[in-house]
Amino acid sequence: MTAALPALPDRVISGRSWTTDAPYRETPAAIRRARDARADCVEMESAALYAYAAARGRDVLCLAHVTNTMAVSGDDFEKGQANGALAAIAMTAAVAQVLRADLGRP
Repeated sequence: MTAALPALPDRVISGRSWTTDAPYRETPAAIRRARDARADCVEMESAALYAYAAARGRDVLCLAHVTNTMAVSGDDFEKGQANGALAAIAMTAAVAQVLRADLGRP
């Protein structure tokens, strides 16, 4: 997927995320394990997608738009123009283009 990233108008950082299904699961021991695994962020939106993939033997792709640092500053949740929707559409289109090329489709 990284082939699609340089063409995007916004800066994209590739990294690892730790996904959890609830904030109360972010225990000190779990946070240490995530840090030891070199996780760059924690998110709670894709846990259900990964559970589905595991249960059904399917592949999933999750793109995360990381926008805050645990609400520690005033504009922490600022996502940009159209609340981040335009950047998300551009990212999805770029990834889809790479996937289609990998499958030999125009």
